[in-house]
Amino acid sequence: MKLSFENIQKSFSGLHVIDNFSRDIEDGELVALVGPSGCGKSTLLHIAAGLEAPDSGSILADGQPVTGPHPQRTLMFQENALYPWLTLQQNVALALEFQQVDKQEARTQAGNWLAKVNLQGFEAYFPHQVSGGMRQRAALARAFISRPQVLLLDEPFGALDALTRMTLQDALRQLIREERPTVLLVTHDVDEALFLADRILVFSARPATVLREFNLAHHEKTHDLSEFSAIRRQILVLLGIHAEQDNFAKLLEEVGV
Repeated sequence: MKLSFENIQKSFSGLHVIDNFSRDIEDGELVALVGPSGCGKSTLLHIAAGLEAPDSGSILADGQPVTGPHPQRTLMFQENALYPWLTLQQNVALALEFQQVDKQEARTQAGNWLAKVNLQGFEAYFPHQVSGGMRQRAALARAFISRPQVLLLDEPFGALDALTRMTLQDALRQLIREERPTVLLVTHDVDEALFLADRILVFSARPATVLREFNLAHHEKTHDLSEFSAIRRQILVLLGIHAEQDNFAKLLEEVGV
C-alpha cells in the first residue's frame, strides 16, 4: 500500500509541529524517520494511522483519503501494551478477535505467530513472567497477525538493551521480508535506521522539515555497518552530534549545510 503525505501542517495549542511535509512512501518500502525529540515524527505516524488529523494537507493510502483508523494500518509503540491479565497467546489473538475472527481460530493463528517470533512454548505465560524482549516479540506477533498493509513503528525497541534490540531488529526484518508491508519507522537509533531502512528522512527541530534524505535501497545489510560510516557521520552532524570539533567544518561541507 502506497502512502502519500501532501503538504501536511500540524500544530498543537499554537505550537507548530510539522511544516508542509510532503512525501510518498512506496508500496513495500521501509522509511525511517530520525530527528530531535519533539520534532513531530510520532505525530506523522499518528496522522498516518488516522489517530490525528492534519490542520491542512492530506494523507492518502493507495489514493484514498485517510480519515480514521483501519485494520490495514497497524501502529506499534515502544511500550508493548500487552494486557497483564491475558496470556501471550490471548494477547496476540485479541488483534483478530477485535475483527470478529472466531476465538479458537484466532488463538490457533496466535500460536503460529508466536512460533514465528521464537516464542513457542511460552503461549500460556503471562507478560510479567517473561523478559522485556519476549514481551516485545509478542507485540511484534500481534502487530503482524492481521497482516496489515501498512506498519507504523514508534521506537519499538527503544526500551531494550543493545543485544536484545539487535535480535529484535533481525526478527522484524525477517517478518517484513515475508509479509512485505509498507513501513514507517520512527527511531532515535541511527544504526537501527541504517540497518532496517530503504530510505532515511532526517528531520529538523520543531517545526519538522526534512533536512536530507538518504536512499539505502538495494543494499544487503548486516549489523556491521562499516560501509555506511560516511552516511552515519552525515546524519549525526545533521542531528547536531559532533564527535570531533576539528572535523566539524569538513562534515558540514559533506552534508551541504
